[in-house]
Amino acid sequence: MRQIILVLALLVPAAALAQGTAAPPATAPAAAQPPMVGDKPLVQVGKKSAKSAAKKGEKAEPAGKQSVAQKLQACQDIDDATKERLNCYDEIFKPQPKPKATPAKGVNDCRFVKEEDERLACYNGFADKIPRLPR
Repeated sequence: MRQIILVLALLVPAAALAQGTAAPPATAPAAAQPPMVGDKPLVQVGKKSAKSAAKKGEKAEPAGKQSVAQKLQACQDIDDATKERLNCYDEIFKPQPKPKATPAKGVNDCRFVKEEDERLACYNGFADKIPRLPR
């Protein structure tokens, strides 16, 4: 029993020292290569940070990359019943007035309303129903 304890007391520190040494030179060039998935390199994609985007003179999230719901909610921040809010909605959905407009079944149908006040009320009605998304 004493011999086993003595052997373990000698081997455990030796194993700890062996783990603490540097990797053999044969694996060093492999570490410089990117990790591979099959025969293709692994690519990691992440969000641009606001700091790096500001350095390049870009916005952190371009307006074109936002969903329609996020764009409509951005229009909700503009004062109610103003021409600016209607212009904001019209940028999302280009107006295509029809002489005989049918009741809108979705926010996309509001672009067919000819009268500006009615079109603004139509957009507001649908935009108010959208749940608030995190920014």
